[in-house]
Amino acid sequence: MRISRLCSLTVCMMVSFTACCQGLQDKTLRLDYIFNGTDTTCDISLHGMTSWDGWSGRTVNMKDVPVAGNGEICMLDAQSGDTLYRNTFCTLFQEWQAIPEAKTVRKSFENSFLVPMPRREARVCIRLFDHRREVSAVFEHPVDPSDILIRKAAARTVEAEPSAYYIWKGGDSRDVIDVAVIAEGYTAEEMPVFEKDAQDAVEAIFSHEPFASMRDRFNFIAVAAPSKDSGVSVPRRGEWKSTPLSSHFDTFYSERYLTTSAIFQMHDLLEGLPYEHIIILANTDVYGGGGIYNSYTLTTAHHSQFRPVVVHEFGHSFGALADEYAYAGEEDPYYFADVEPWEQNITTQADFGSKWRDMVGIDGVGLFEGAGYLPKGVWRPVEDCRMRTNAAGGFCPVCRRAIERIVIFNTEER
Repeated sequence: MRISRLCSLTVCMMVSFTACCQGLQDKTLRLDYIFNGTDTTCDISLHGMTSWDGWSGRTVNMKDVPVAGNGEICMLDAQSGDTLYRNTFCTLFQEWQAIPEAKTVRKSFENSFLVPMPRREARVCIRLFDHRREVSAVFEHPVDPSDILIRKAAARTVEAEPSAYYIWKGGDSRDVIDVAVIAEGYTAEEMPVFEKDAQDAVEAIFSHEPFASMRDRFNFIAVAAPSKDSGVSVPRRGEWKSTPLSSHFDTFYSERYLTTSAIFQMHDLLEGLPYEHIIILANTDVYGGGGIYNSYTLTTAHHSQFRPVVVHEFGHSFGALADEYAYAGEEDPYYFADVEPWEQNITTQADFGSKWRDMVGIDGVGLFEGAGYLPKGVWRPVEDCRMRTNAAGGFCPVCRRAIERIVIFNTEER
């Protein structure tokens, strides 16, 4: 059963785009890049630019960011140098840089970012940070809104699009957070199955706080993408499927890690639609998933743990939350004792005052060692949480606050 509901927000969001976004047009600019390198090097190249009418991203707090992330994209006015727009992100490339393969092989990864179109010439700057929070790569390039080689795409409305529909509509696209839910590995005959799976995914997210209380600040849009083959690729079994996003398990040789590297194709499927965040549902009962901050969530739809997993992965891709579990003997160089992680739900205690010190002693919140894949030296807020196990009842108070802050950042002027 499809749900469609229109509700007004409790805050006033009726300010015109021009008034609240000076220097920007009511248009979307998609920027495609190739990140290429090794464990210690990175080259960033501009691959292409596409635009369409309408901007569905945030129209408040345009010059700020809610959390640091592992990378930042910033648009500056070319004449004045004023910041027009900023956002942060993580990438699969930066995860790959931490694995042993990156020491012996050079690889390239696709990355796409959506920004509002500037009114006049601007400059875009991308910065990447290593795990010690030091700048590892910088790339700048001009953007001229009159450039004839910016490919023009047609804007699409959900109501007029045969392959898309609202699972949940909390408000106008300009005022709320738009999330696209994409079918991966569903044949044309299996689209009714995808409809149910998409509905289940949204219901699972809204069954958790703070999403339940803030549902009217979201739109969820289902996007059908019929697949040649049913299911997704499982390399360890020798199974390779032809699917719209070429997703597969065994990413970085990790059995449960389900990702896609077809970032350009993913955004091609959504081109012209109102979207900011992406959830990909894989038509398989093999256990696994993945979530990358401000990139996408990808999870299996037919495993018994589908509902907690899709919520967990959305905690990564939307909520910018870290994993709170640990592996015995893990020596992953993601976190260091003298560097405070940017994720809000873990700490090395290098700067614990910036995290949840004010919540200690409330609802079981404290310091529990073992998080961020490391059994020692990284702490989580509670004994168990949705970011730690599938058996947890939901997000802990610290994670709930972190998610709530991001929702408010994207929907209310500070």
